[in-house]
Amino acid sequence: MKVLILGGYGVFGGRLVRLLQDLTDLELVVGGRSLARAQAFCQGFCAEYRGAARVVPLALDRADIAQALRDERPDLVVDASGPFQDYGAEPYRVIEACIAAGVDYLDFADGADFVFGVARFDERAKAAGVVVLSGVSSFPVLTAAVLRKLAATMEIHAVEGGIAPSPYAGIGLNVMRAVVGYAGGPVTLRRGGRTVEASGLTESRRFTVAVPGRLPLANLHFSLVDVPDLRVLPPEHPAMTDIWVGAGPVPEVLHRVLNLLAKARARFGLPALTPFSTLFYAVLNRMRFGEHRGGMIVSARGRADGRDVVRSWHLLAEGDDGPLIPSMAIEALIRKRLRGERPAPGARSAVRALELEDYEALFARRAIVFGFRDDAGGGPIYRDILGPAFDALPAPVRALHDEAGPRRWSGTASVRRGRGLVARLLCAMVGFPDAAESVPVTVAFTPEPGAERWTRTIGGKNFASVQSVGTGRDRHLLVERFGPAAFSLALVRDGARLLFVPRRWSFLGVPMPRVLLPGGESFETQAGGRFAFDVTVRVPLVGLLVAYRGTLEPEARPGMDRPFDPGLREPAPSAQDRRPSTGFPVMMRAAHLLLAAGFAALPAGAVLAQGGAFIEVPAFTQRPLTPSLTCAAVRSLVARRGHVVLASSPTAYETVHYESGACQNEVTAAPAFEPTLDEPYCFAGYRCVQRNNGENSVR
Repeated sequence: MKVLILGGYGVFGGRLVRLLQDLTDLELVVGGRSLARAQAFCQGFCAEYRGAARVVPLALDRADIAQALRDERPDLVVDASGPFQDYGAEPYRVIEACIAAGVDYLDFADGADFVFGVARFDERAKAAGVVVLSGVSSFPVLTAAVLRKLAATMEIHAVEGGIAPSPYAGIGLNVMRAVVGYAGGPVTLRRGGRTVEASGLTESRRFTVAVPGRLPLANLHFSLVDVPDLRVLPPEHPAMTDIWVGAGPVPEVLHRVLNLLAKARARFGLPALTPFSTLFYAVLNRMRFGEHRGGMIVSARGRADGRDVVRSWHLLAEGDDGPLIPSMAIEALIRKRLRGERPAPGARSAVRALELEDYEALFARRAIVFGFRDDAGGGPIYRDILGPAFDALPAPVRALHDEAGPRRWSGTASVRRGRGLVARLLCAMVGFPDAAESVPVTVAFTPEPGAERWTRTIGGKNFASVQSVGTGRDRHLLVERFGPAAFSLALVRDGARLLFVPRRWSFLGVPMPRVLLPGGESFETQAGGRFAFDVTVRVPLVGLLVAYRGTLEPEARPGMDRPFDPGLREPAPSAQDRRPSTGFPVMMRAAHLLLAAGFAALPAGAVLAQGGAFIEVPAFTQRPLTPSLTCAAVRSLVARRGHVVLASSPTAYETVHYESGACQNEVTAAPAFEPTLDEPYCFAGYRCVQRNNGENSVR
């Protein structure tokens, strides 16, 4: 198979050649205006890769494409030259020549208007039996494949996202010309259910690319770009009313300079900024610092199962693998073509050319990972941050973090302390324990609004912190506060270990320099079936502050003759016994409703429940219980057939059935009824019990 690549020694064309170097049945003609550059590229390629594919240099100008097709007789033409937004009076010259010569065509086009306009050649391409696919790159092929996956579980109403290239990826001059060319110019997109125009690079949003269980990228500044997705994706999803796609190049300071220039052009009607493209190209390719990692995010808002949902897809690429992703769509199509899988003839965007599984096979060979998230939130802190990766943690680690109520775990630990004066002073300020071997340790977990307080007692010394799910620039991070200092930590799954990786910190709400960020390896895992922790805190210029390691087990709870087992679950109810959800949010709403509306007129020690899960009402609500108030409470809590149990002693409980607007009270003797605690589904100040079919069980 012979493939002619226009711009074959450029950024995208060159990467495509490298991706195809292992294919023996392939001849790659590397075309471009400069024969010397084409020859140099081919010589360097052969010296570096010694690949199976044959590479041939060719001097070729776009204006002479028809003659080149007659001379070379390729099976496929790939246009990797660009900029597609600036192809002049005959933007589709290459496509028309390919149709006339009966040669299939693919391109890397990133201009929305160019890709959207290719459909005008559909009938001619079909008549000639030619495949013409435009926009065969991450935007829109990968985005479209992701959205089809999401659309299988939800109705998509709005989409936002973007790509964040590594600062070391390098960017071609033609790409920079395209970006600078539309900066401040009109960009067509879908907004509020209407097709409108915005100004390129004048609108910005922030995203955190965070594959579940992996080290996320920093929270980055993205700006609106003119990509095919804005035009070709809305017709694929009829309910889509909004779409926004951006790019997040770094360094951010240069990015913001381009934002200001774009806004000036849009505000004052200035000419295109294309003359600045060479300057930006030179500066951007020299200002390379930070992590050599890139990423992509696609977030969709819509409806699923009768409720509003937000779900997202995240991709991370390490090192030099990230810059290859835009070329992988054409790589995949060429590999499929060699297997005898050729797309149907016709001219169209490549929005349906590949599925996510096609990309997955290519990603698996490189340091590229991706994953989905349900961004609803509201669950246990660690589950919200880790997403699906939480379920892959060792059972004891899941058990400690998958509870929402107050609890205590205890065990033993060993402690090491820094010996310097500054280290000792800092340890004393925080309350870190003294150095010791095998001392008792207890950790008390206390829920707070939107957070959880951890009070650690090690060797008789207490120190506490408050943990919460990060927001804003701390999105997808764990924020742990020790007094005025807050540390933003990435939760990274490394086999059987859960690593805590410091990413940012602040003091009194003021962001502090990263160079002063405390570090040290800290992780949770399991040891001998128990929860195990290993924490090391090091401070720049100081060294070791403290290190402690040990194991924990859940403590036995009052009224129970065995330790609480968070892994124990109640038996599944039969179909006739199923009731509305009894989760923590429902119980909290129920308790607040009763207290605020005067329905909590229960004797001290009474227990309110919905569907078998009970909330003990505090002793300060001591007023007589009346059937009418009970019925009102039931009516407010149970929207359909259900029941509420009011237990006032270990030997009797009162059941209130509510059906079709009527209440029935029934007092039943229960000499064997001994409530067991169900704290994981309660909040501070309340206790819960569970009863199923006359038997006590723990959830």
